[in-house]
Amino acid sequence: MLKTTIAGSLPKPSWLAEPEELWAPWRLEGEELEQGKRDAALIWIKEEEDAGIDIVTEGEQFRMHFVHGFLEHVAGIDWEKKTKMGIRDGRYVVDVPTVTGALSRKGSVHGLEARFARAHTKRGLKFTLPGPMTICDTIADAHYGKRADMAMAFAELLNQEARELEAEGVDLIQFDEPAFNVFMDDVKEWGIAALHKAIEGLKCQTAVHICYGYGIQANLDWKESLGSEWRQYEEIFPALNESRLDQVSLECANSKVPLSLIGLLSKKTVMVGAIDVASETVETPEQVAATIRAAMEFVDAERISPCTNCGMAPLPRNVAVGKLQALGAGAEIMRKELAGG
Repeated sequence: MLKTTIAGSLPKPSWLAEPEELWAPWRLEGEELEQGKRDAALIWIKEEEDAGIDIVTEGEQFRMHFVHGFLEHVAGIDWEKKTKMGIRDGRYVVDVPTVTGALSRKGSVHGLEARFARAHTKRGLKFTLPGPMTICDTIADAHYGKRADMAMAFAELLNQEARELEAEGVDLIQFDEPAFNVFMDDVKEWGIAALHKAIEGLKCQTAVHICYGYGIQANLDWKESLGSEWRQYEEIFPALNESRLDQVSLECANSKVPLSLIGLLSKKTVMVGAIDVASETVETPEQVAATIRAAMEFVDAERISPCTNCGMAPLPRNVAVGKLQALGAGAEIMRKELAGG
């Protein structure tokens, strides 16, 4: 009960990449870089296990960015043709690569990484992939014409990848969809259908992670504009509840999302974010337990998986370790409480 996990990313060690940055540039090259990634993954698997995390990840140590780490292995994308595009409905504008032809995988993207992680832990293993809608909100289209059509093409590639990850022993495959709380109509019209395409034929557990983003300034400024309550999920949770995905991940710690909204996910395991990744303050185990306890007013304990609000890639390494330890200890407090101890 109360099996703990994390949203996905963890900080890169300072010898591997520039610390406390998204898109952190690598500090190694060639075989040294590949060995450095493996070493970093081993460190984080051990830190997670020591902290009492039940379903571990490799911390996304092998990729520079959660979306582009996948796209770099996809044919049909022109990386030289940059298109200026507003990400997350114009929250920030960047020059992005452009899809110029039919999409296909050049080969397995994360298979070796999953095999490496599986060989080094006996705990549950989770692997994260970008969701089709979020990919389409991160890259320009000069081929498909409709975002929904491009999403389905990416969903097919993600499904190929997910099947291979499952074959490598991954127990839980999570699709990251921060775009879900921005394009609510699209979620219902084609976003969930694209996820269904991505999970087709899988027998392992599947999840979608939705959130209000990393604790970077553009996201913090946007969240300030959302008022005293963030109710975007109210519009999409009923549809997610009827979806074929097993789990839904969202932020609950220091969040303005009304906890009552998770009551709309009556058919799902809810990954309750009990760690605030937008703050460098390390939670106490009691604070984590309090967040889980509050969520239990709306979700049965059997359907709660304590988690982090989002990835921890931009945080200092020691802060991330402390937060992992607080998450594991807080969940243990609640297990004992539920057992009457």
